[in-house]
Amino acid sequence: MNLLAIETATEACSVALLHGETLIDRSELAPRRHAELVLPMAEELLAEAGITRRQLDGIAMGRGPGAFTGVRLAVSVAQGLALALDIPVLPVSSLAALAMQAPRDGTAVLAAIDARRGEIYAGTFRLDAEGLAEPLGLEHVLAAADLILPTADAWNVLGSGWDAYGEAIRTRLPSTPRWADGSRFPQARDVVRLAAPQLAAGKGVAPEDALPVYLRDKVALTLEEQGAAKQ
Repeated sequence: MNLLAIETATEACSVALLHGETLIDRSELAPRRHAELVLPMAEELLAEAGITRRQLDGIAMGRGPGAFTGVRLAVSVAQGLALALDIPVLPVSSLAALAMQAPRDGTAVLAAIDARRGEIYAGTFRLDAEGLAEPLGLEHVLAAADLILPTADAWNVLGSGWDAYGEAIRTRLPSTPRWADGSRFPQARDVVRLAAPQLAAGKGVAPEDALPVYLRDKVALTLEEQGAAKQ
């Protein structure tokens, strides 16, 4: 299996390639350089693996939620490559990919991405025996103080949402997190791990059906709203 993955929903720009049993990746924290970096990263990985685009079996991408421009970039690049190569796309939740970085200790996982304006993108998961994230509920965008979690004795928490709104999130937890890290971002290496079983099962979609998930109905602010958000 040759599967390329792209994740650009947050500050981290990352690309990964699963080539047979080998997983290689590139990642950089570069909030305003995703469009500049993503394709060169992909070409570097293909060259390192010694294969061409034509040998790819599918393109996986982080479908969001996250920054509008970042999510849109991953989707458009994945669609363009897959359309040109006539191969399927594997959309993967960016929150699920983020959750994959939590410890594999059986604890429920809260993945939280800073959505600005006092809100977070939140998803709850457990890691299965293979370390793959399985959702415990729907993903939401909401104020950190309004977070409602499924019943669990304890939680591991990660993502920029914890870094930005940790105190508010803490009030919604049944106890102090067993483990927490606000410096983590979704990575393409985890997107590819989640997508590989889907590709093997023939569950890829046509490029035009690979859609972004923003969670917010309104993804752009008026100038007036932008000014209010900064106050």
